Amino acid sequence: MVLLKNTCAVLLFCLCVSFSPMHHGWANYDQKKVLDYTGVIQESAYENPHATIKVTDKKKVWTVVLAPVSRMQTRGVSAEMIKKGASLRVVGYPHKQVKDEMRAERIFINNQKYELR
Repeated sequence: MVLLKNTCAVLLFCLCVSFSPMHHGWANYDQKKVLDYTGVIQESAYENPHATIKVTDKKKVWTVVLAPVSRMQTRGVSAEMIKKGASLRVVGYPHKQVKDEMRAERIFINNQKYELR
């Protein structure tokens, strides 16, 4: 019985450690540089761990990291609202190392504000 408990504990630990690098922290985004622009969605992925969109603003394409799908749904943002061709305003922070990536703090769709944090 003790061996089974120890084996389960080791297995659980290994699973947790192996998946943690897949999730990125918000510390990688520069919260001192606020980005605020309106653009058109070129593509979107409404999936976990975070929904993402590619948005064109002034001939520049940004990869925008949104909230997890469960939070997007709770806040009232559906996959249909962030589909290709839709226009939205994004307020967020640029990634410190990845060029043209940002994390959205909030988005505005049809002048409706959605807080994503």
